[in-house]
Amino acid sequence: MFDGRWREGVDRTTGPVGKTLVRHGVTADLLTASGLAFAVGTAVAVATGHLLVAIPLLTITGFHDLLDGPVAKAAGTASVRGAFFDSVTDRVADIVVMAGVAWYLVSVHEGHLVLLPLAILGVTSLVSYERAKAEALGVAAAKGGLMERAERMILLGVGFLAPWLLVPVLWVLLGLTTATAVGRFIRVWKAAEGPARTAADVRASFRAEEGAAGLAAGRTTRNGQARWREGRVESRWRAWREGAAPRSTVARAGEPIGRWRARRQEALASRTGRARRARPPRDRQTARGARTAGAGRRRA
Repeated sequence: MFDGRWREGVDRTTGPVGKTLVRHGVTADLLTASGLAFAVGTAVAVATGHLLVAIPLLTITGFHDLLDGPVAKAAGTASVRGAFFDSVTDRVADIVVMAGVAWYLVSVHEGHLVLLPLAILGVTSLVSYERAKAEALGVAAAKGGLMERAERMILLGVGFLAPWLLVPVLWVLLGLTTATAVGRFIRVWKAAEGPARTAADVRASFRAEEGAAGLAAGRTTRNGQARWREGRVESRWRAWREGAAPRSTVARAGEPIGRWRARRQEALASRTGRARRARPPRDRQTARGARTAGAGRRRA
């Protein structure tokens, strides 16, 4: 809720503070890591029953989480790695604090109230996952809600004011966080609406992508049919054609057509002579007798 409605005002307030911290040598990673350390201190204070001590520790943890972004912007060190480190650290801090609350409930109360912090932690993780998954899919509708991280820390701090107030606050926290998760799901569901795709469309797009990938990589497709680049096909076909054709039938580059025809006639004549010499002697005598008889008839 604070992130969606008052984010600009908060940024205007925390911007100068971030510049001041940068001038004193404070880095964003240092704030993130120290915030996790204060979260561990909060969990220890709650687990040992010192709820009032846990309130300032939790407040300091919240301020660290609030100021690491402005410090990174003021120092010009904002990066994907820093955002990833901050997000993971926030999840670890939530786990640690809820573990301290569960330890306190086991020590003081009887029954199954220890499952209450576990349920809150599960729904909190769902809220964070919905936003991360929606942003990964290109949908920017998974922001806001009743219980984001700042609101959860404020409400949990209210529960630390008195031991009898902690359990009712945890129930309220569970209900509002669940409502936030449901609201984000509905917003993303509506924002992600689009034209329905049939199974045939999905298969056709899959085949088109597969064919394009196979054509670009020169690999074999799923049907076992090799797809080659056009240049490769042409070069292979030309090499096979020139290697399989008789050398006498291929004119050399730059050779005149008349000379090529003369060479062709010589090749044919030599081939005819080789065939005549390869005949058996009997066939030669028969052919010689036939030629003699034909000559006698012409003289007659």
